[in-house]
Amino acid sequence: MSAYQSESGNNTTSQLNLETDVLVIGGGPSATWAAWNAAAQGVRVVLVDKGYCGTSGATAPSGTGVWYVPPDPEQREAAMASREALGGFLSERPWMERVLDQTYTNLNKLSDWGYPFPVDDEGRPHRRSLQQAHDYMRLMRKKITRAGVKILDHSPALELLVDTEGVVAGAKGICRQTGESPAGTLRERWTVKAGAVVIATGGCAFLSKALGCNVLTGDGYLMAAEAGAEMSGMEFSNAYALSPAFSSVTKGAYYRWATFYYQDGTEIEGAGSQKGRSIIARTLLTQPVYACLDKATPEIQAMLRTVQHNFLLPFDRMGIDPFTQHFPVTLRLEGTVRGTGGIRITDYTCASTVPGLYAAGDAATRELICGGFTGGGSHNAAWATSSGYWAGEAAANYARQLGTQANQRTVRGLGEVGVSANNASSSSFAPSEVIRAVQAEVFPYDRNLFRTEQGLTESLGRLNHLWKEIRNSQGVSENQAVQAREATAMVATARWMYSSALERKESRGMHKHLDYPEQDPNQYHRLLSGGLDRVWVKPQKLETSAKERELVAL
Repeated sequence: MSAYQSESGNNTTSQLNLETDVLVIGGGPSATWAAWNAAAQGVRVVLVDKGYCGTSGATAPSGTGVWYVPPDPEQREAAMASREALGGFLSERPWMERVLDQTYTNLNKLSDWGYPFPVDDEGRPHRRSLQQAHDYMRLMRKKITRAGVKILDHSPALELLVDTEGVVAGAKGICRQTGESPAGTLRERWTVKAGAVVIATGGCAFLSKALGCNVLTGDGYLMAAEAGAEMSGMEFSNAYALSPAFSSVTKGAYYRWATFYYQDGTEIEGAGSQKGRSIIARTLLTQPVYACLDKATPEIQAMLRTVQHNFLLPFDRMGIDPFTQHFPVTLRLEGTVRGTGGIRITDYTCASTVPGLYAAGDAATRELICGGFTGGGSHNAAWATSSGYWAGEAAANYARQLGTQANQRTVRGLGEVGVSANNASSSSFAPSEVIRAVQAEVFPYDRNLFRTEQGLTESLGRLNHLWKEIRNSQGVSENQAVQAREATAMVATARWMYSSALERKESRGMHKHLDYPEQDPNQYHRLLSGGLDRVWVKPQKLETSAKERELVAL
C-alpha cells in the first residue's frame, strides 16, 4: 500500500494503514527534532503523538533552561567538570562534548528559524533559555509540517511491529479522536509499517500530576522492552520536584528565594529548594510544609512576574501572594522525566540494542551526559535536541539501506500485557486500580527517595505480584486500551527501577541508599536492566579516565 493510504473496514471496525520510511513515536522536542532531521535526509516520515504534537509533554507548558555553552575551551571544560562529581562520574566526556556541539548548532538554527530568544542590555541573544516553550514547540511543529512529515495527533502507540528476524518494522496504535461510534466506544486503529522507528515518548512520572507529565507513563520503555531492548540507569529515576500543594507547576527556580516553615510559622532549619530538599521530604512524612518567597526583593519580584508566567498563575487564581503569604508545598515524583534512566543506546546514532529501533530524549538514558544525577531541564533539553537530531538521521539512513522492500516484510505485533487476552484466564484487571497500586509503591518518600534494602524488597515483591496479575488477565475493553498500556508500562518501569536500586548497594548520584550511605569506588559501573516476566540487572564497565577522576574526588 502506498504511503499514507487509508482504508475503512466494515461498520464495526475502522483501520488506518500507512507506510513510511521512518516512524517517530512522541511529540516533544526530541521527537520533532528526529522527525525534522529524518525528513531532511529525503525520506518519508510519520510522527504519532499520544497528545497534540506541539503542546503535549513536559516542555511545552513549562519552559526550560538549556545546556548551551559557546565553543570556548575553558567554558566547555567548566561546564563538563561541574556535573561529573554530582553524577557519580558515570558521564562520558566524548558524549558531553558532542551534545554541547550539537546543542550549540541546533539552538543557533532555532534562532535562524525565528524563535524569539531574549537579548541582554547590549542586544546579545541569550540562548541558554527556552522559557517561551510554547513558541518553541509551535515552531517545531510548523517546521516538521513544512518538511513533509505526516502527523497523527491523539494517536498513542500501543505496540511495536517486528519482522520475521526480530527487526523493528513499525507500530500499531489507536486514534482517540476518530472513528467513534454513536455510543463513543469505537476507536479507529492505526498501523504504520516503517523501515525504522524512533522512540521519543519521554520518561515516566507515574501520573503524579506534575506539569505536562500526564502523557509520560513509560509507554516507550514497555514497547522497547517487548522488542528486547535494554534499559540503563533505572536506579536514577527518583527525581521529586517542589510544587504548591494545590498546583501541578513544578518549576523549582523560584524557590531559591523561599523560606520553608512548619504549620505554626516556625522556620524549618536547613530546608531549601536544592540543598535541604531531603529535609523538606522528611518533614512531609509527618506534617505539612509551607513556603514563602520572602527572600525576593521588590526588584526581583518584578522580574519574576515577567518570566515563567504560569508559576504565578495558580497563586493569582487562589488569591495568594506568594511573596508575603505562606502556602503549602509538596514534592511530586517526576521519575525518569528529570531522572537519567531510560532505554540504553549503544552508539553515537542513538541506536538501541534492537535493530531498526532508536531512542531519543527522556525515553533514552541520559547517563552519558548527566551520570547518576538529574539532568533537570537544562541538560535534558540539550540532550533532547541533540539525541533527536542524531536518531532521526540514523533512522533515515537505516531505512534507506533497507530499500523499497522494507514495507513488504511480514510483520507481527509484540504487545501482550494490556493488549492481547490470556485465553486461559477468566480474570480481568482494572487499569485505574493497577495505577493506584503502583503509585503506592513509588510516590512515598520513605520508599523511593530514602531507600532501604527492606523497603525496596517489600515494594518490589508487591510490584512483581502485580505484574503477574495483569500478565495473566484477560484483555481490556477497547475504550480502556490506552490506560491499560499506561498501567502496564508503569508497573514495568517501577520493577526496573527498584530491581536496579537493590543491585546498587551504595549511594551514588541521586540514588541514596540509607543502608549503604557512601559511594563505593568498587561499584563504578552502570547498571543495565531489562526483561518483563523476569527482570534482570547486570553491571556495565566504564572507561578508566572517569574512574581516575572519581578516585581523585574521593
